Amino acid sequence: MARILSIDYGKKRTGIAVTDPLQIIAGGLATVATCELMSFLQNYVARESVERIVVGEPKQLNGEPSENLPRVKQFVAKLRKMLPDIPVEFYDERFTSVLAHKTIIDSGISKKARQNKALVDEISATIILQDYLRMKGK
Repeated sequence: MARILSIDYGKKRTGIAVTDPLQIIAGGLATVATCELMSFLQNYVARESVERIVVGEPKQLNGEPSENLPRVKQFVAKLRKMLPDIPVEFYDERFTSVLAHKTIIDSGISKKARQNKALVDEISATIILQDYLRMKGK
């Protein structure tokens, strides 16, 4: 089997998570500068078999699109063009940042380390992927 990759797209940084090849466990892969994201993804899929890419769909709490959605849609259009053989789908990311912060606090990480926004982005991507796997029943 191939991996499923998830992306928590941000204006400056993007968190990335990936499953194991059996698609059982989701884990953080990296946080990359968004300006380097396309190159990172191209290199990753050249090394690893990726079945699908799940991109966090930014919404407000009331379900309305967030202000970041146009940027995310633009990124997804470029991604689909660059990797036409890999399906890309959206997944609701409404509560991932809150859950990521809670996960970091609950883990006992120091207060200074908790300020690492790259860590929050990577954990958010992992939460998106875990929720996606749970929803798909894998």
